[in-house]
Amino acid sequence: QVQLVESGGGLVQTGGSLRLSCAASGRTFSSYAMGWFRQAPGKEREFVAAISKIDRTDCADSVKGRFTISRDNAKSTVYLQMNSLKPEDTAVYYCAARLASFSWTYYVSAGQYNYWGQGTQVTVSS
Repeated sequence: QVQLVESGGGLVQTGGSLRLSCAASGRTFSSYAMGWFRQAPGKEREFVAAISKIDRTDCADSVKGRFTISRDNAKSTVYLQMNSLKPEDTAVYYCAARLASFSWTYYVSAGQYNYWGQGTQVTVSS
């Protein structure tokens, strides 16, 4: 299986930027569709962004135009570039992975993913 470790979270002012990284260990990282989810206290885990094996991407309406997901298969790492951050973005951000049969497929539901990282806290102050 694949092990996922997130990093890059922290405290940032409204309007600032952060780049989250998710480093994967194990074999065949390029075989996985990847995703980012977030969970605020007392709220359900929600979809943020996803990327397929061939870099087809999608993101939630709440972050569209501000967040960008990308992957570097040579480094076995998926990234979430977060710009124009708002207090509403405050949450624990989780990286997720699932083996994908088709190169263009990505997943937008938490229940569709098999592997999860430990999460990294992002706090945006107003």
